[in-house]
Amino acid sequence: MRHLYYIIAFLSLSIVSQDSIEPIFIEKTEFTADTLVSVNDFSTTFYIVENILFKKSEDVKGVDIGYNNFQLGSITSVNTFNPLKINVFYKDFNTVVVLDNRLAEIFKIDFNTLQPYKNVTHVSTGFDNTLWIFNQDTQDLELYDYKTNATRAKTLPIKGNVLDLKSNYNTCWLLTKDHLYVYNYFGSLLKKMAHDGYTQIVENNGNLILKKDNALFYLKDNTETPNTIKLPDLLINQFFVTNETMYIYDGEYLHKFKIN
Repeated sequence: MRHLYYIIAFLSLSIVSQDSIEPIFIEKTEFTADTLVSVNDFSTTFYIVENILFKKSEDVKGVDIGYNNFQLGSITSVNTFNPLKINVFYKDFNTVVVLDNRLAEIFKIDFNTLQPYKNVTHVSTGFDNTLWIFNQDTQDLELYDYKTNATRAKTLPIKGNVLDLKSNYNTCWLLTKDHLYVYNYFGSLLKKMAHDGYTQIVENNGNLILKKDNALFYLKDNTETPNTIKLPDLLINQFFVTNETMYIYDGEYLHKFKIN
């Protein structure tokens, strides 16, 4: 029985490896936003100020493109994984707006008007014309095709309060209060890992950065034990990773680190 306990403990995501990752500081710059959304490979920054989504490109100095839709309430989340189909989720109005790379509307999904009705709490980008959506009423994760109004894949019901949802074209990660679920694009469960306090995840090339309190942890693809990321003493309001670069916004400065 004791051996079984140690095996379970070893596999649990709640255990943090003694190994740690120490990222290399690159720079910090003054930055003003309510929310940092993302930074891509071309140093294009997406951020929110006063419920307006902005896109700031390094190659277009002094010009920030903006998008707002105040009649839909506050922006709940923005996913820029596909820069040609950016999805902006307005939870209060159960609606997703899909934008192109100029932040112009190309599609609007009002889940209140669809049959069957979907009460959506979390949204992330899928492949082609799909979104991963969590339906609170049915407690399942769906790969939803918004062009055909069809569900391409659906998971079994998920227990626990959902905290975060991230995806790429092949995989979807769903974080609840007690577990991290990993699904493929068929909706099949690949992994279910226990944890003890992570509240947010960021995905990059299949690897995850997890946040717990004011600390970050690195979970490499196809592993189950996260490593502590050793950071200087700073407030982590938002964070994002693209390739080997990690960005942390503390409310005043955007900190840039190289992470291997």
